[in-house]
Amino acid sequence: MDFRISAIRILTRMNLSKLNRVTHRDIGYLIAGLTIIYALSGIALNHKNNWNPNYIIDNRSFKTDIPITRESFNNETAAAILKNILADPEFKTFHFPTGNKVTIFIDGGFVQINALTGEGVVEKISKRPLFYQLNFLHYNPGRWWKYFSDIFCISLMIVTITGLFIIKGKNGITKRGAILTVIGIILPLLFLFIY
Repeated sequence: MDFRISAIRILTRMNLSKLNRVTHRDIGYLIAGLTIIYALSGIALNHKNNWNPNYIIDNRSFKTDIPITRESFNNETAAAILKNILADPEFKTFHFPTGNKVTIFIDGGFVQINALTGEGVVEKISKRPLFYQLNFLHYNPGRWWKYFSDIFCISLMIVTITGLFIIKGKNGITKRGAILTVIGIILPLLFLFIY
């Protein structure tokens, strides 16, 4: 009788251990791509004080000799200025906001000129390749993506929890693994306390 109970316990442990490994492996494979996407996007967003992770902003100065006055400025004048400073501008409209400055709006940016000096600046904005799309996903763009992201977060928790129990012995969760897990919990708490 005792032998049967011991055998059942061993088989149950083996089956649970195998189920744990299979779950960890298969969910890990399933979320590998999305984990990399979120990680890259997270790194980009962490450094948004140093760069714009979504857009490339191109600024350059220029000077024009075309006379600019509020009364005579029109679409043709704007097009002539744009032709001299940009290769293929897509003119939209212009506006004299205040004083002697005129702003010409173009596709993806604007041109601003001092009417008295002819000095101006061009600012063009374009989507940063790859990172714009990755960050778009990171920001949860819609209702269905929100649910998909929730499933992804639950999957991360499952992969983490199952990962804790894969290694046995001195490097497992009851010894070395426990110490590292506790350190991993303490580190973010320390940051919360310090900042």
